[in-house]
Amino acid sequence: MTNSVRKVAAAAATAVLGAALAGCGGGAGAPDAGREARMGTPAASASASTSASAAGAPAASPQAGAPAKPPTMAPGPNGLTPVFERAKQQTDKTVALTFDADMTSDQGPRAADGEHFDNPALISTLRTLKVPSTIFMTGRWAEEYPDQAKSIGTDPNFEIANHSYSHHAFTSPCYGLPALDGAAARADVDRAFAAFKQAGAVNTVPYFRFPGGCYDDKALRALSTAKVTAVQWDVVSGDAFAKDPVAVAEQVLDGVKPGSVVVMHCTRSAAPVTEEAVRRIVPELRKRGYRFVKVSELIGK
Repeated sequence: MTNSVRKVAAAAATAVLGAALAGCGGGAGAPDAGREARMGTPAASASASTSASAAGAPAASPQAGAPAKPPTMAPGPNGLTPVFERAKQQTDKTVALTFDADMTSDQGPRAADGEHFDNPALISTLRTLKVPSTIFMTGRWAEEYPDQAKSIGTDPNFEIANHSYSHHAFTSPCYGLPALDGAAARADVDRAFAAFKQAGAVNTVPYFRFPGGCYDDKALRALSTAKVTAVQWDVVSGDAFAKDPVAVAEQVLDGVKPGSVVVMHCTRSAAPVTEEAVRRIVPELRKRGYRFVKVSELIGK
């Protein structure tokens, strides 16, 4: 495949990211509106840029018994939940690969019919390649695959972050996802952490990724008492529904900069070529001098 064809394929993969963010195939919405919400309101964006890193601040670790208290960011103006997208220290060639383990609250019947929302081969490859990674997991995924959630959440190679329980939207519009109000949104986060604990995961961190990446000041305010740092990304892999792992790999390789956070997926049915793409991405980035880290290390810089 020529470079031009690959770039076209990568662009097509990016175009369907919205559907994946809506629950990895669980809905479709208005991409433009979702993109606007994902970037946040101007006030939300200002909150993200003015929030100082507080690596030494006490982190409200939701999981008792976790090995250490991971760093968090200080609250933004008016106490809004801080937002992290890329490391402030951008000279160190570090990069965080993050994987969304998506499953919505109503996808149980699809799983029962044989649809795979997990991706054991991807996790195995990350272990084999010794790539520290952050898995943004929904509580519903942890309930569907408790043994895998425990295995990931007790492996020092990984840390589990919160991707909500239900994968419902925290602001609207957001790719057609049903929206939660402030109280329900806060409870949804707590329910996810409880699901991780029930599964036996201990390597959990107080980080949260909004379903669909959609948020605004109201959403940041709703989560303020959860004492989490919201984690977005600066590199979209385009792995959602992609069929060409080479195109996915090239999109990541073209976008990574020192301190980058890459968003990918840990869901076979919606991101079937991610594992193969990772096998291309990792050695090439290492050849370029990059070191893979978890999100907690980037936030701590």
